[in-house]
Amino acid sequence: MKSYVLDSYAVLAYFQDEEGAAQVEGLLREAAAGKASLILSAVNLGEVAYITQRKAGARGRRKLLAALDALPVAVVDADRGLALAAAEIKAKHAVSYAGCCALALARRSGGTVVTAASHRYLNLPSCER
Repeated sequence: MKSYVLDSYAVLAYFQDEEGAAQVEGLLREAAAGKASLILSAVNLGEVAYITQRKAGARGRRKLLAALDALPVAVVDADRGLALAAAEIKAKHAVSYAGCCALALARRSGGTVVTAASHRYLNLPSCER
């Protein structure tokens, strides 16, 4: 089964119906049908939460998180290994730390990072070890 790691911008694009939302919706359908797995780092979840709260307040954040909880997306806690793998990526590349967490999780899980800001990762080899 194919594994996908959602970054913050993919989740936000889906909920805000922005560019990339249709692709994320397609992956959600695949996951619901058992044809793919979708994972999200807890760090990226936090980024989604604070961005949403800034734009829509605490009530909007709670509403989005409740809707996200209903989707076939597994949230993975950031342990020491993931945090340090993300730090190593961050030290070498101009990518946000939350983005680095998504990349590190993709490396760990063998998944593909899904982002609405894909141009940011074009020069970053996701399989680099």
